[in-house]
This record gives sequence, structure tokens and C-alpha cells, in this order.
Amino acid sequence: MAQKPKVDPHVGRLGYLQALVTEFQETESQDAKEQVLANLANFAYDPNNYQYLRQLQVLDLFLDSLSEENETLVEFAIGGLCNLCPDRTNKEHILQAGGIPLITNCLSSPNEETVLSAVTTLIYLGSAGPGCHPELTALPLVQCMLRFSLSTNTRLRNLAQIFLEDLCSPSQVAEARSRQAHSALGIPLPRTAAPEQC
Repeated sequence: MAQKPKVDPHVGRLGYLQALVTEFQETESQDAKEQVLANLANFAYDPNNYQYLRQLQVLDLFLDSLSEENETLVEFAIGGLCNLCPDRTNKEHILQAGGIPLITNCLSSPNEETVLSAVTTLIYLGSAGPGCHPELTALPLVQCMLRFSLSTNTRLRNLAQIFLEDLCSPSQVAEARSRQAHSALGIPLPRTAAPEQC
């Protein structure tokens, strides 16, 4: 006899998302958590779901999951935030909730997709223009993007260049480049994205 699915898709969009959130919070299974977070990240891609996801505090769930030791959960959480970031209200919530340091921590992940989503999310968060959020152009972050811009990974290199061009002033980039020449400090490159730079 086939098992009945845990979530009934006929309960409506809000009810379905609520059931996913409840399952994520209640399950002890890491596999189930990963599957639920992947589903929520996919729902975050559709602007029609933004209101429901805010109502159910899924943005905070994603932010909290960035601190998990499970790399797969972190990957899906940053992917979900990346999907939500084009929306101004979601962007403001992430910024007000102290999301920048949590997202920045993802830049040192060994998971390439996590790093790519983190850089993209930071670009979205800074899309209001240079100088809007000083945390986004802190020296270690700009130095990290300079290193990423030298990566052999085309996607990472291109995203880093967009970050440097769109979020940073020429003087910030010049200062970071000058300081980098005299210092080994900063955020390490992800191992999978540019192993030759480690």
C-alpha cells in the first residue's frame, strides 16, 4: 500500500507552504530537512509566493539555516535568499535582520553553488548603488571579490567583476588592491571554485 504524502497539495498555496515549514521545524531527519528546504527555495523563485513566505517567516528560516553545519542546507538556504532578493521588501528584511555577515560567511564555503549564490545575493542587496550599505564594501569583502575576479571559474569571475563594478567605487577597489599586496588577510577562496588560488 502506497504511503500517503505528508503534504496535501490541495490545501492551497499558503497551507502547503505552512505544512513545509512545519515539517522542516519538526522533522529529525536531515534528508527530510534538505528536501523541504530545497522545495522552499524553489517556491522562493516565484514572486507570487513572496507574501506567503514573508508571512511564514521563511526568510528568517533561510537566514538561520546559513549557520548550519550541513553544507546542503546552507546551499539551499542561500539559494532561497538569492531567489527572494530581487524584491525590495525581502531585500530590506534581509538587511535589517543582519543578513550580510551570514551571507558573507558563505563565501568561504567549499560548495561552489553556495559561493555563487552568496555573491549573487550580495549583488542584489547592493543594487541600490555604491555607498548604500557600507558592510557590502568592507575591505575584506572587496579583497575577497578581487581574488574571485581572478578565478578560473568563469561564473565566479564574472559575478565578482559585477560586484566590483556595481557596488564599489574605483577608490575602494584601488585601496583593497593596494592593501591586498601587503596582506594575506581576507576570506579564503572556495576550494571547488578555484582550487589553484588556495
